[in-house]
Amino acid sequence: MRWLRTFGEVVRSGLTIDETRLEPLLALRTAAGVAIVIGSALWLVSPAYAASAALGAYSAGGATFQRTWRPRKVIALGAGAGLALSTFVGYLAAGRLVTFLPLLAVWAFAAGMAWALGSTAGIVAATTVGSMLVTITLPTSVGRALEHAGVIALGGVAQAVLILLFPIRRWGAHRDALADALAAVADYARRLRHDPTAPFEPEPLMTARDAAAVTPSQARTRPSVLHGPRGLAERILPVVAALADPDVGAPAEGPGRDRARELLAAAADVLDAAARTVRRGTPAEVPAGTAEVLHVDEEHEVLEGPARQAAERLVELLGEALEIAGSGGVRDKAPPQNASAQFLVRPTMFRLLPVAVRAVRPELRRDSPVFRHAVRLAAVATLGYLIASRLPLNHGYWAPIASVMVMRPDFHRTYARAVARLAGTLAGVALATGMVRALGPDAHVFGALAVVSVALSYTLIRTGYAYSQCFTAAYVVFLLGMGGQAWEQTVPERVVLTLIGGALAMLAYVVFPAWETPRLPGRLADWLAANGRYAAAVLRSHAEPTGEHRADMRRALLASREARVAWQEAYEQARQEPVRPRGLTSREAEEAEEALKGFDRAAMVMESHVPQADSRFVPEAERLAEALEADTAQAAADVREHRNPDWGRVEDALHAWEGAAGDRSPVLRRGAELQKRALEDLATAVSRTPLERDVGSAREEQRVRAAVAAEDDGSAPGHRGG
Repeated sequence: MRWLRTFGEVVRSGLTIDETRLEPLLALRTAAGVAIVIGSALWLVSPAYAASAALGAYSAGGATFQRTWRPRKVIALGAGAGLALSTFVGYLAAGRLVTFLPLLAVWAFAAGMAWALGSTAGIVAATTVGSMLVTITLPTSVGRALEHAGVIALGGVAQAVLILLFPIRRWGAHRDALADALAAVADYARRLRHDPTAPFEPEPLMTARDAAAVTPSQARTRPSVLHGPRGLAERILPVVAALADPDVGAPAEGPGRDRARELLAAAADVLDAAARTVRRGTPAEVPAGTAEVLHVDEEHEVLEGPARQAAERLVELLGEALEIAGSGGVRDKAPPQNASAQFLVRPTMFRLLPVAVRAVRPELRRDSPVFRHAVRLAAVATLGYLIASRLPLNHGYWAPIASVMVMRPDFHRTYARAVARLAGTLAGVALATGMVRALGPDAHVFGALAVVSVALSYTLIRTGYAYSQCFTAAYVVFLLGMGGQAWEQTVPERVVLTLIGGALAMLAYVVFPAWETPRLPGRLADWLAANGRYAAAVLRSHAEPTGEHRADMRRALLASREARVAWQEAYEQARQEPVRPRGLTSREAEEAEEALKGFDRAAMVMESHVPQADSRFVPEAERLAEALEADTAQAAADVREHRNPDWGRVEDALHAWEGAAGDRSPVLRRGAELQKRALEDLATAVSRTPLERDVGSAREEQRVRAAVAAEDDGSAPGHRGG
C-alpha cells in the first residue's frame, strides 16, 4: 500500500462518524462540573484565573469518558491529581530551557510508557503533558503555582463529587460488557444454524472478563446479575459449537440437523433475553414456544450419541439463562461476603505501582511499539516546544500540545487523529470567531459559551475525534476571550501552531516508526504456540480429567485468546501501513488465520466433551498432547525464521492411535483429525519454496497495485456484506 493511497484512507478515517450510542446525560453532568469551576472562579477571582482553572475540570471530565472499569469518580480524582502535579513540577523547572526541556522530555517519555497499562492510562498521562505546557506560563511564584495546582485538582474533585451525587447508570459499562458477551454467543448460535463450522471471535468474552475484575470495595456493591452469567456464556459456547459441528455433532442433513437448528435458534433467543436483562436490570420475555423446543424427549429425540449429549447439556445450561432472564438478575442468595476466590481481583489505585512496574518493564526494549511511542512523544514534545518558542507567536505551547494529544503507538490512529484535529480546529475556530465578533467582549457570555462548547464536545466525544475537537477548539477560543485575549491574535496562532504540531507528529512516525508488518510472522507464531498449548491442555483433560488439568486448560484458553486478539490487532494495523509485506503476504496471512481459527475451533469442540473426574485414563490422548505441544512449539520457531513447519510427531501419534485397541473416544479422535487437517492447511499457507520467498513480496505488490487501479476505474467488485 503506497503512501498516497494510505493517506487517502487516513483522511477518510479521521473524518468518519462512528455510529455509537450518545450519552447526553453524562455529557451534561461533566459539563456542569466545568461550569461550576468557571463560575466560581469568575465570581471569586478573575476571568484570567477562571480560564486556567477550567483546565482541571475539563481534562478530568474528559478522562471519565475513557473505556475503563474503575469507578468514574476515581478516574476523575486521579486525572485531577496528575494534572495538578504536572503543573506544579513544570513550574518549578520553568524559566530556563536547560531545566525545563529535560523535565518535559522525561515526563513525556513516562506518559508514552503509560500505554503499557492500557489506553486510558496513556491518554490521561498525555493530558498531564499538555497541562505542564500550558500552565507554566500562568503562575508568577511558587505560591501561585501551588494555587493553580490546587485549583486544577479541585476541578477533578468537582467532577468526582458530581459523579457521587448524581450517578448515571451505575455499573452501566460493566452491564454492557457482560450483555455484549451474551449477545455475541447468541449471534454465534444463529450463525451456526447456517454455517456449522463458523469461527467465534472471542473479544466480547475477553472484554467481559476484564470488566468482571473488581476491587474488594467494588465486589461488595456489585449487582448480583454481574456475578455469574459470564461463566454461563463461557460454558454454552463450546456446547453450541459441538452440537452444530457435522463431524462430531448433529448430522449434516436430515431430522437431526433440523433439530439442531431448532435448539440453536432457541439458545440464541434465550441468550438475547438474558443479555437484555443484564443490560437493563429488568426481566425480559423469551419468545413463545422456546420452552417447548428446549424439551428433550427421551423416546422421540432424533439426536443420538455425542450430538444428544451436547443437546442435553445445552438444555441444562439454557435453564440457568432462563432463570436470569425471568428474574431480572435478582437472585435469592447473594454471593458470599468472603469472596476472595469468588471474583477476579483488580488492584486498588494505591496498589498499582508494582502492577505498573511489571507492565512497563517488558516494554523497555527497542522493538517495543510502546517504547518507540514514548521516544517519539518525548522528542516531539521537546522539539515542538523549542520551535514554537522561537516563533513570533504567543501561546507557542499549542504546537507541542497538538502533537502530544494526537500521537498514538500505531501509525494509522496517529495520522487519522492529526487530520481530524486540524479539520476540527479549523471548523471550531471559525465558528467561535464568528460568535466572538458578533457578541463583543463579555467575560460572562464567553464563559457560558465555553460551557456549552464543553457539553457539545463531551456529547460527541465517541462519534469521532474531528467532531469533538471542533467544539474543543471553540471552547479554547471562548476561554481565551474570557481571559481578555484578542481573537485576531489567538485564532490564526492556534491554526498555525496546530498545523505545526500535527506535522511534527506525522513526521515523527516516519523517522522512527513501529511498523507491525514485519512483526506479523512473530504474532502468528505466538498464536500458533498458544493454540498448541491450549489443544494439548484439552487432550490432557481427556486423558486424565483432574481439577488441575481443568485449571491448566482454562489458563491455556485465556492465553490463546490473548494471542489471537494480538494477532488480529497487528494484522489490521499492518493492512493500514504504507510498507511492503515482509515474511507474510496478505493472502498468506488470511489463509493462515483461517487455518488457526479452524484449529482453535476443533479444540473448543473437544473441550465441550471433556469427561467427568471419574473417567478412565486415555494414554493415546496424552501421547498426542505431547506431540502436539512439541510440534506447534517447533513450528512457531519455524514461522518466525521463515522455515516450513513440519508435523511429524503429530502424524506418528495419530498413526499409533489408529492401531490402539478399543478406541473409546470417537469425538476426541475426530477432533484430533480436524486439528491435524487445520495444521496441514497452515503449513500450506506459510510454506514456500526459495523462489517463492524471493518473488512473494513482488507479487503482493503487483496485486495491490492492480486492486488500486481497479478501484480508480470503478471496476473493483464490491466487498462482501456491503
